[in-house]
Amino acid sequence: MKITILGCGGSGGVPLVGGDDGQGNWGICDPLEQKNQRTRSSIVIELNNGKRILIDSGPDIRTQLLREKIGRVDAVIYSHAHADHIAGLDELRSINRVLGKALPIYATKDTLSELKSRFAYAFKPWKTQPYFFRPVLDVHQIDYYDNFMIENQSIQTCEQIHGFCKSMGIRCGDVAYCTDVVRIPEQGLKILSNLDLFIVGCFQRNEHPAHAWIGKVLEWKKIIKPKRTILTHMGPDMDWNWLKANLPPDIEVAYDGLILYSS
Repeated sequence: MKITILGCGGSGGVPLVGGDDGQGNWGICDPLEQKNQRTRSSIVIELNNGKRILIDSGPDIRTQLLREKIGRVDAVIYSHAHADHIAGLDELRSINRVLGKALPIYATKDTLSELKSRFAYAFKPWKTQPYFFRPVLDVHQIDYYDNFMIENQSIQTCEQIHGFCKSMGIRCGDVAYCTDVVRIPEQGLKILSNLDLFIVGCFQRNEHPAHAWIGKVLEWKKIIKPKRTILTHMGPDMDWNWLKANLPPDIEVAYDGLILYSS
């Protein structure tokens, strides 16, 4: 399967809005390095049958899909309900127009509750197809540690601790996407064994109360032993060239538009 990193930035992206000149706060990131320019985190998984699964629809989703020439997705999984992962939900109405039907979405009870609160109009009954003037959703409630099918592909989820709330890790075949996580329970670590690709959030270099940092990712890597580990959801503390020079050679750094493959 083919995995496209639509965005690999934290909740504010890189650079953050601000800066002395108004052109952004880059932290320690070199603004001349294009791979330091990060939109909000999201991926698309393209299955061997050509169907595509989007994980999260953040505020940059329109720009990301256009940039990567992805005009259609067939389902969406939401990892959790923080704004940088859901704020682009309204853009999914364009996907409705391409599909000509309701778009299947998958999320936990708590995440669906937040989505319904913020995007109530998207959950109303639909009777006027094919005129999609708002998103139209085919809602599927899932839970942590569920195993279910999307487009004939088995999906396994796991619970993640994200500071004072939970998020959901997602395994699709031999690929796992685990972002916005600071602790993975033992059951989840077992689910993540024997991976080709471990795409994992790593917000900064040093310890953080809600997000993994480099040391934590190295700890998980030692336990689950993936073939490849790719860092995502990175903040302005994570300069591309510093990471390439200081990380072990078997830790890779994502960038917006990176394409990965797994059997």
